[in-house]
Amino acid sequence: MADLIFYTHPYSRGRVARWMLEEVGESYETVILQYETEMKAPDYLAINPMGKVPAIKHGDTVVTENAAICAYLADAFPGAGLAPPIADRRRGPYFRWLFFTAGPLETAVTGKNLGLLASGEQKRMVGYGSFEDAVNAIESAIPTGGFLCGERFTAADLYVAAFLDFATNMIKVLPAKDVVARYVARCTDRPAYRRAAEIDNEAMQERQPAQ
Repeated sequence: MADLIFYTHPYSRGRVARWMLEEVGESYETVILQYETEMKAPDYLAINPMGKVPAIKHGDTVVTENAAICAYLADAFPGAGLAPPIADRRRGPYFRWLFFTAGPLETAVTGKNLGLLASGEQKRMVGYGSFEDAVNAIESAIPTGGFLCGERFTAADLYVAAFLDFATNMIKVLPAKDVVARYVARCTDRPAYRRAAEIDNEAMQERQPAQ
């Protein structure tokens, strides 16, 4: 059994973690789990009690949630250069935008998509404040050139770009803006992104029922 195991499904958020694994460049074993059956089985619930993917197991360490997986892998394999060093001042914006996107922004986008946004006095009780606040915050962080922490691509860019692509182009909740599109294009114009997409796309085709 490999030291690094990846639990996923090709049509899931696991595509983000797959991209991160390909960026890291370490060998890993993939375990594809089916919805509502294998994801809810006792063996997998012992790894992720939520019964969701993705998850990784690195030795005896289990990590779930895409943002946490990205941050963990960047630190576990520093040779990939996907996180600023601990003493580097860029570590602040790196963590800030990685977890802002995983927390307030995703909550706001999900609420918008489901028609469940806070209103009136409720806005003071939620981390995102308002949908407009969350969108304005992330748009203010996106550089016109380069990446969130300067000229070097990091795990924060990977996660943020993947989410912006999903929210803008797939569920179409975020407004399509040139600055966002150009940033996403810069981040996804990478061999690791293309490898990850190819692997997951092939896995999806293998699981389509015969016609």
